[in-house]
Amino acid sequence: MYWIIGIATVLVFSTIILGIIFSKRKNLFSGKKNRKRLLGINLVSFFSLLLVAVFVFIPQSAAIAQTTETATNQATTDSSSGLGFIAAALATGIAAIGAGIGVGMTSSSAIGAISEKPDIFGRTLIFAGLAEGIAIYGLIVSVMILGKI
Repeated sequence: MYWIIGIATVLVFSTIILGIIFSKRKNLFSGKKNRKRLLGINLVSFFSLLLVAVFVFIPQSAAIAQTTETATNQATTDSSSGLGFIAAALATGIAAIGAGIGVGMTSSSAIGAISEKPDIFGRTLIFAGLAEGIAIYGLIVSVMILGKI
């Protein structure tokens, strides 16, 4: 488990470092030859990492699925747990949709207001944050529902 986290950390940091290096080079993206070469490097690295991930993680996931299946067969479940999972999913999903609508409306209004009067940026940021809070409340409710199951 720890080596998976280590590999993910190395990949994230290498992506950041390569982004910094490539942003410093201005002539890197000029010309068709360089673009094709960069696309080729990107595709080769992506598919090689994909193949490594498939061959490394599939045997582990099969073993985990087998132990989970035996544990599921031993546990007794009732029909109310399924409804609890549906309720948790609906709480999170509907709250996220509502937050997206709220942030979209608030942000579009905020952009118009900031373009006319730049000193109200902080106040408009507060309203966008309040709209994002709806999703957090939905997540909290879903965690509370899952805690009751």
